[in-house]
Amino acid sequence: MQKKGNRYGTHRVIEPKGVLPQPANKIDNNMDEIYDNEILINVQTLNIDSASFTQIWEQAGHDVEEAKKIMFGIVEKQGKHRNPVTGSGGMLLGTVEKIGDALEGKTDLKVGDKIATLVSLSLTPLRIDEILEIRPDVDQVDIKGKAILFESGIYAKIPTDLPEKLALSALDVAGAPAQTAKLVQPGDTVLVIGAGGKSGMLCCYEAQKRAGVTGKVIGLCHSERSTKRLQDLGFADVVFAADATQPVPVMEKIAELTGGEMVDVCINNVNIPDTEMTSILCTKNTGTVYFFSMATSFTKAALGAEGVGSDVKMLIGNGYTKGHAEITLQELRESEKLRKIFTELYA
Repeated sequence: MQKKGNRYGTHRVIEPKGVLPQPANKIDNNMDEIYDNEILINVQTLNIDSASFTQIWEQAGHDVEEAKKIMFGIVEKQGKHRNPVTGSGGMLLGTVEKIGDALEGKTDLKVGDKIATLVSLSLTPLRIDEILEIRPDVDQVDIKGKAILFESGIYAKIPTDLPEKLALSALDVAGAPAQTAKLVQPGDTVLVIGAGGKSGMLCCYEAQKRAGVTGKVIGLCHSERSTKRLQDLGFADVVFAADATQPVPVMEKIAELTGGEMVDVCINNVNIPDTEMTSILCTKNTGTVYFFSMATSFTKAALGAEGVGSDVKMLIGNGYTKGHAEITLQELRESEKLRKIFTELYA
């Protein structure tokens, strides 16, 4: 008979006791027996959070074997893949291997289903047996291993009309375009920081759709390559390259583009620290900043806004919002351009 588990996975917490799996320092990643409300997954691919992968790749000196050692070390120490520097994880693609007895009739999953977990690797019990391949261009790592999805964990079945790796790359950042869909109103001026990246392109597409012909989408990119990519896609009215860690020059550029009005909504998708003030200064006092970036510092954002007398509304980038998987996958179905570029880059 299987042991009874807690809905949120606290039965897997080893240290410190009394906390949830995400903030825990160590969780139980023994996959030999599962609890009655768990789903055992045979893992194929880890899609590491962009901020986390960037940090690991830099720490490894862009060396694959060194990156493998770092990842093995993280999981060995914690029983999960929570980057000790960024605190973030990612998500995974795998096949359902076993379903706990208590979930019989309560889930639409069956053994053999291919799924992407939509909860962070920073709370997911994970065992890595072997790292097969690291793909630094797309933050993906193919492995042999097992993982546990708790009863409260959300997931998406991999659609049959989209390639697996394509769906996985989009679902990894599904919270960003879905929140954009909720935040942007017709006629809004929207700034997307990190606009040429994976989540940035999806957000630009969604922002353009929601702001409509009376709105305006401005895309701030990091490199010439990502700037040209976004310009070619046509998902933003204005695209420019700048260093998002330099708030004053970017603020001056946005003031020039908006006639001094600044933007109604700013979506921050970057994977590096110190872009909080750029987001705040570019947004009007009545506007909203959505920090999807896992590199965001609450302290820098809160004290920074106070320091410049900004009354801007700031939202933390919750990776989940209702319907986020469906909204994001629908974007790939709607836009041939988006699907093509995502297939080229990530699939």
